[in-house]
Amino acid sequence: MEARAAALPPDYRIVYDEIKGYLWKFSAGGGMDVIAILDDLLGLFETGAADGRGVLTVTGEDVAGFCDELLRNARTYTAAWHDDLNRSVRRRLGTGHD
Repeated sequence: MEARAAALPPDYRIVYDEIKGYLWKFSAGGGMDVIAILDDLLGLFETGAADGRGVLTVTGEDVAGFCDELLRNARTYTAAWHDDLNRSVRRRLGTGHD
């Protein structure tokens, strides 16, 4: 994946690196969700670059908001904490399932 990122135009590489750093902050478990997102992102960026579009045309000016949308279906550490809290409450109250 890094070779693909290195082949992107400079503006795409900058945004890719920034997004990658941002996404890893939220990774849970082995990070496979983030790797899949980054792979999809590279495809999106490769297409955008091939079409001659600027990177912010692809992501929008709110790059963090774009990242949040990418994370919507990923397993993040906050989701893991969310599940852990609910499981702990159910276990301590003796209700529900694990």
